[in-house]
Amino acid sequence: MKPNKLAEGVYRIYADIGNRDLFEGIWPLPHGVNINSYIVQGEDKLAFIDLVKDWEGALEKVNSQLASLGYSFNDVDYLVLNHMEPDHTGALADMVARNPHMEILCTKKAVPLVSSFYNVEKNVRAVSSGDTVDLGGKTLVFTETPNIHWPETMMTFVPEDHILFSCDAFGSFGTYEHGFDDELTQKEWDLLIPETQRYYANIVSSFSQFVTRGIEKLSGFDIKIVAPSHGIVWRENPQKVIDLYSSYAQWMNNPPSDTVTIIYSSMYGNSIKLIPAIKKVLEEEGLNVLMHEVPKEHSSFVLSSAWGSGALVMAMPTYEYRMFPPMYHILDILERSHVNRRKVMRIGSYGWSGGAQKQFDPIVASLKWECLGTVEYQGAPFEEDEHKAVETARALALSLKESENQ
Repeated sequence: MKPNKLAEGVYRIYADIGNRDLFEGIWPLPHGVNINSYIVQGEDKLAFIDLVKDWEGALEKVNSQLASLGYSFNDVDYLVLNHMEPDHTGALADMVARNPHMEILCTKKAVPLVSSFYNVEKNVRAVSSGDTVDLGGKTLVFTETPNIHWPETMMTFVPEDHILFSCDAFGSFGTYEHGFDDELTQKEWDLLIPETQRYYANIVSSFSQFVTRGIEKLSGFDIKIVAPSHGIVWRENPQKVIDLYSSYAQWMNNPPSDTVTIIYSSMYGNSIKLIPAIKKVLEEEGLNVLMHEVPKEHSSFVLSSAWGSGALVMAMPTYEYRMFPPMYHILDILERSHVNRRKVMRIGSYGWSGGAQKQFDPIVASLKWECLGTVEYQGAPFEEDEHKAVETARALALSLKESENQ
């Protein structure tokens, strides 16, 4: 692995992580993920921006790349911590032990976390929006961007090179042979865009209102390179990833009206017997239909599809007087992630008694969903159940089209 040069004296050093572990202990990584750190060398001082944790040999990879540039951790004058999550700070105690004289720069809210996570209190300086550090010919300008996606988050801008170090903002899942947007193959683009949406939906979606505010804060910067801590560096078209994130943020309350996600689950097949008819109607109405079978598919992928959909069709049985547990988990994830203001319908079977709807209704209210109807039946569905499901699906499609024209 070789460092990527962003500008004179500015390099990306990174570690590719495989698919063995779950990101944040919950999200699968079928295509891996990378962790990016950056060094900025001025005429007088050296800054190291964002760390790694020792995950699959990440620290060794960073050390090796630093050495290839003629540096080591001992040469660092300033360590910038844009975000305190351990995937970006895990090596902090080791770095401080090796270089106790460097100054740690972070937001005021991050200072107690440096202490509580790593028992480090010396040489920690809080910085605020607008504060600067002169490295000699290069300047670090700090901007607080709270809740993207922890409260202590900030970004760092180098105006001489027009580079924004955005940490988790503008990041993506996946590992890529090429490190810059202008180098990607079509195959890499085909992976990057959906993995950027999934990353956003899984990691950032709950904080969408803060993403919008953060992007507004950045409007005063002349950004020519966006350098996040996961994913590629955007140097040809940095506005593309900013626009993607801006769109994703709007989907919290105003999702695309051309896509429906069908989330289906069943114990013995009865709750999903009407899915083919529903799918057919929606596609006849010109809608893009995404399908996810629960619990066979991880909630990570369900959430990503739901985030980009204006409507949701839920198929689930009643299980012991309550909602089928795998589907309840999905709805809990959607509620935590604020998948708001969708058009929805529900179908489902029950045996001796219903009960799933009692759990479904409060979630509908909480997320301000518009429920177009529920088709619930004992045992297997009859012809009249199919007719009702088809008509409800047609009403769902019509409602989506009406919302698009408003």
